Amino acid sequence: MERFYKHILVLLTTCCFVTLSSCQEGSEAGDLLGQWRMTGSDTHFISFSGTVSGFRIINEAEVFGKFQHSGDSLFIQCVSINGTKKDTTVVEEIYGMKPFTNIRLKIETLNSDRLELSKGSQRWSFYKY
Repeated sequence: MERFYKHILVLLTTCCFVTLSSCQEGSEAGDLLGQWRMTGSDTHFISFSGTVSGFRIINEAEVFGKFQHSGDSLFIQCVSINGTKKDTTVVEEIYGMKPFTNIRLKIETLNSDRLELSKGSQRWSFYKY
């Protein structure tokens, strides 16, 4: 029975995230609003809507978070809906953005076509999809 309730909770939480991200006008996301594809990849995306961010790898995983854009800084706090190690692995190891619950990035470039992020010597490049 406990397993049943866990699945119901996951379903409700996912529905809430989807509903919130689709209903928000996105004005809080500013120029970040939308879906960005990682340069050199057909499967890695990051998206922003309202205050909700999403890391997605097609046919594998999607991890949500809450973000804040302040000047040239981007702060993301990811949430593991299922509480699985895979969520952390997607963000920290595949995307290389750490730590999972407190990502701090510098926005190098942000315009209608390109998003370039950095942290120390690491760089991520995305284009609007």
